[in-house]
Amino acid sequence: MKKTTFTLAIQGLTVLSAGGVLIACSSLPGSSAPALKSATGANLSSCSALAGQLNLAQTRIESSTSVAAGAVMQGDRPVPEHCLVKGRMHERKGSDGRDYAIGFEMRLPVAWNGRFYYQGNGGLDGAVVPALGALGGGPLTGALMQGFAVISSDAGHTGPQTPFFGLEPQARLDYGYQAVEKLTPMAKQLIQVAYGKAPDRSYIGGCSNGGRHAMVAASRLGDQYDGYLVGAPGYRLPYAALAQIWGAQQWAGIATAGATVKNPMNPNGTLPDLASAFTPQERQTVSRAIADKCDALDGVRDGMVQATQACQAAFSVQADVPTCTGERTGACLTSAQKNVISGVFGGAQTAAGQPIYASFPYDTGIAGANWGSWKFIDSLIRDPLAISTVFSVPPSPVNPLKEDVTARLAQFSATNEVYRESGWSLMTPPAQDKPAHLAALRARGAKMVLFHGVSDAIFSAEDTRQWMERLAQAKVNPGGDFARYFPVPGMNHCSAGLATDQFDLLTPLVQWVEQGVAPKAVVASARGVGNAGGINPELPADWSAQRTRPLCAYPQYAHYNGSGNTEDAANFSCR
Repeated sequence: MKKTTFTLAIQGLTVLSAGGVLIACSSLPGSSAPALKSATGANLSSCSALAGQLNLAQTRIESSTSVAAGAVMQGDRPVPEHCLVKGRMHERKGSDGRDYAIGFEMRLPVAWNGRFYYQGNGGLDGAVVPALGALGGGPLTGALMQGFAVISSDAGHTGPQTPFFGLEPQARLDYGYQAVEKLTPMAKQLIQVAYGKAPDRSYIGGCSNGGRHAMVAASRLGDQYDGYLVGAPGYRLPYAALAQIWGAQQWAGIATAGATVKNPMNPNGTLPDLASAFTPQERQTVSRAIADKCDALDGVRDGMVQATQACQAAFSVQADVPTCTGERTGACLTSAQKNVISGVFGGAQTAAGQPIYASFPYDTGIAGANWGSWKFIDSLIRDPLAISTVFSVPPSPVNPLKEDVTARLAQFSATNEVYRESGWSLMTPPAQDKPAHLAALRARGAKMVLFHGVSDAIFSAEDTRQWMERLAQAKVNPGGDFARYFPVPGMNHCSAGLATDQFDLLTPLVQWVEQGVAPKAVVASARGVGNAGGINPELPADWSAQRTRPLCAYPQYAHYNGSGNTEDAANFSCR
């Protein structure tokens, strides 16, 4: 694709477009953190012979197979020719009698750019998904497409073990952080054999649990990676899951008594209909009320709230949403509903008032289907499973609507003779509340880019914002020279919602690490009709299918310049 240079009105910066991705950058004034040497590439000499050449500790290479250019597609773009290597590490018989291993695949491009990308996957892992180097957001591009050598893993357990692996102590640890610790040096050795040189620069990234993997790696493997792409990080995953349980109890109190819905995990089972507490129509009403109060704060009414922090001060669900005076019609909320919604957004807490997790910001993406699924379905399925089998010591069943959250909270930090590391310890970055230890990472030139959907229903964007504030308080990020955070207005968990959710933050992360050019904004696009990466069906009908907006580094946000097409990012500035 021909490269074109555009001028975008984001603080007078020049914006380069490569492959349709617009990137706004500037040199970071006064930065004392060094830029690292740029990576140099190499060509893969042989794929078929690679399996026989590898002799890696605790590793069995199962195959190495050439994949022709275009045999794998990413959206409408053919992935270049590469070598697919599959293998297993640390095969063992678990204490539960089941067979365990850390399964992985690596994809090695024939034309390699000298970089390694660890693809952190989501949920409870348990599957080796294709190592395309997923970047979060809409499927715009991937690390493999850009020439990285990429690894993906199941984090030490396979699908059939997923409901049980948390009961096996070592499998817990592998899922929490040890699989990344074990795979990282092995992958670099494999790259050395394949290309005759080790990677010059190494990156790790992912969204959701993949974002958690990246944050944990920053704390535990600070000498192994140069760049961290952290999306919607569940870095306090046990607390977020418990907040979901607490929330389910609040919703149940105002849900339609006896109403049920199908259990998506059990075709013959049902679940309480928590969505009857706050229906899609009512969520649309609240979304419109948020827009009415906050949309114009960024200079234009366009169905998007860019001024997130100002909106939290301006909007009140109690005052700004009509109160039902009779039956619920979808256009109003009862007083009981308003109290529950205010409580859930205000943050879960114990009976004694101890906060369990962060508050959630009000944003128009509350209308998104993904938001409702996490609040009303997953709070009854995924979160209880993870809490009962992975996060608690000892493991014990969770009845989400009757759970004593205060008692369960204590189990997250407990240990015993079988589980010698607590669920909290194995899941979270060490000292996440006081991240001063990341100063060494900054001092050697590593960088971190974070992004989060403002309407994420499971991991709060406010939790990520507060982590950034703690980083600043610890004096680890002066002038934003180590970490930058890009909130995505309207976006739900990792994608979708009323949002321009398609973007590439890996390219500017590489530029920052290797050239010292710090990202101030990237341009994100909507996934409307005709989008090769897949359509977002929730886009409002009055949006252009190609709407673009700048994603601005916090605390700045996109503000309309006062003239020009409001569907075009070129007419917005970061302020």
